[in-house]
Amino acid sequence: MVGWAKVILPVMGIALLSTLFLFSRSSSDSNEIPFAQLSELAEEQRINAPEFSGVAADGSIIKISARSAQPLEGKLDTLSIDGPSLRLDSPDGTELTISAGEGLIDGPSRYAELSGLARLETSSGYMMETAGLRADLATGEIVSDGRLKVLAPFGELEAGNVSILVPSMDEGQQMHFTDGVRMLYQPQSRIEE
Repeated sequence: MVGWAKVILPVMGIALLSTLFLFSRSSSDSNEIPFAQLSELAEEQRINAPEFSGVAADGSIIKISARSAQPLEGKLDTLSIDGPSLRLDSPDGTELTISAGEGLIDGPSRYAELSGLARLETSSGYMMETAGLRADLATGEIVSDGRLKVLAPFGELEAGNVSILVPSMDEGQQMHFTDGVRMLYQPQSRIEE
């Protein structure tokens, strides 16, 4: 009986190991990069999750981040950015954030264009939506490309254009609304003590 066990047990072990290798999972195609996509990635100049930052003439700190960036054909110093987000911290303490669908950063001209429903929020309580914005990275001035809707601390506002700038360190950030401004003032209710 011990003799039979010496023969049967090793044979069963070999049979189990061979089934392990025969019926193992095949490699899944989801982990492999297709050759067409691989060659496209190798040829394309692209940066994932880029961040750009600098200081404007008025002392504002500007930071731009995006999902991806790549140079425009024929203009290596101009970047096309996907899913951009711009943050501007003014010297007076006001923070401004802009998010958009796409954009451009022009290095020599020092400006950024954000388009594809640009949303702007300020730390002072303004929320705006417009088709696009242009930010001058040298001065910190931001100008809308078209009509915009604004939710402000005092109510609602519609305008054809807005310019956001800091004229001097003493005056703080200013917003200039132009071209058919409509305002709906909603006064705050006072709580009597």
